[in-house]
Amino acid sequence: MGYGNTGFMLLATSLVMLMTPGLAFFYGGLVGRKNVLAIMIQSFVSMGWTTVLWFLFGFSMCFSGNCVDGTDLLGGIVGNFNWVFMRGIDVTTSSAVSTVAGNIPIFGNAGIPMIVFIAYQMMFAIITPALITGAFTNRVKFSAYMAFLTLWLVLVYFPFVHMIWGGGILWKWGVKDFAGGIVVHNIAGMAALASVLYVGKRKVIDQGLHSIPLIALGTGLLWFGWYGFNAGSEFAVDSITANAFLNTDIAASFAAVVWILLAWWLEKKPKFVGLLTGAVAGLATITPAAGFVTTTSAVIIGILAGVVCYFAVALKNKLGVDDALDVWGVHGVGGMIGIILLGVFGTVAVNASGANGLLHGDSSFFMKQIVSVIVSSVYAFGFTWAMLWIINKFTPVTLTKEEEEIGLDEILHGEHAYTDAM
Repeated sequence: MGYGNTGFMLLATSLVMLMTPGLAFFYGGLVGRKNVLAIMIQSFVSMGWTTVLWFLFGFSMCFSGNCVDGTDLLGGIVGNFNWVFMRGIDVTTSSAVSTVAGNIPIFGNAGIPMIVFIAYQMMFAIITPALITGAFTNRVKFSAYMAFLTLWLVLVYFPFVHMIWGGGILWKWGVKDFAGGIVVHNIAGMAALASVLYVGKRKVIDQGLHSIPLIALGTGLLWFGWYGFNAGSEFAVDSITANAFLNTDIAASFAAVVWILLAWWLEKKPKFVGLLTGAVAGLATITPAAGFVTTTSAVIIGILAGVVCYFAVALKNKLGVDDALDVWGVHGVGGMIGIILLGVFGTVAVNASGANGLLHGDSSFFMKQIVSVIVSSVYAFGFTWAMLWIINKFTPVTLTKEEEEIGLDEILHGEHAYTDAM
């Protein structure tokens, strides 16, 4: 096996792992002083519990079997359970798995071991449900969150990984998602929207933004880790890897600048938090297209991310939807438009494994991307709402007004981030 590719993928895996603590810092800075630990632990606990589920059966649900030869389950929605407990996988197992039709690789790379692929994909599984937590911050009991984390991974995340990346039905149909526009951002954003609408508004107004430097630190870690997120999704070191790396930075930078300019114009101040939020919106939006489009297209995608996500957040505020940390407006909308824009700007001249988009003569691929957005949005929203309803039958999902007033750090965890928050 190729040591160079393996070394690169271990580095990329480490970068993606760093994104979850980065997300915790980002979210932690956005909430009030009494609720810092409660939001941060929701990210960190995913690092532990998601890993357990991944080892037990999650990886197998995502990547064992495929719908081409009928070895997966439910007609291409989830994998089989041949790899539960990592059964049959050792240090010599290659990550390259092929279909019976034409020996076409579904995922991985013959040059890297399966155990590296397992670790890399596990980091994606860890951060995706953690993204949702920013929407319902200050309102959800920890016990209910743990049940939500478990059910959401099993019923939403694992199926979509298989359907798109693991040889499932959407992969067979021709849907493309380089690094997680649907698999990570769109379904997390739609789950966030469903969660907010289910749990309702916060009963106690949280002043929030208690530490903008903490938000900046989190953004820096996310931006840094995102290079592993996007460039690593090529599973090799080649020109496509470099293209995805550069596109990631370009889209984030243009989106950040557009966001701060809009804030300066409409809000009369160049807001630092706006700059940081815009960068994250650009990162989310370029994710599905990073390895499939040119750098010029990445510029356009970044600009559109800044504009569309800014006004999506403004619309959310106008409608009074209490998506506390703008998960839907940034990740949901960003992932959604990124998938659609891939259907516009994608070109096989950049990546032969990709597809030509609308501007390169293939309207059918464009329509597939739109349909995939609709299907994933409806699926993620519906299943999220249903599982919260079920969880609430066994344990209360939300806290009382009195509990919110005291603060979740004290009520749920008996700890405090700062002495003056006691």
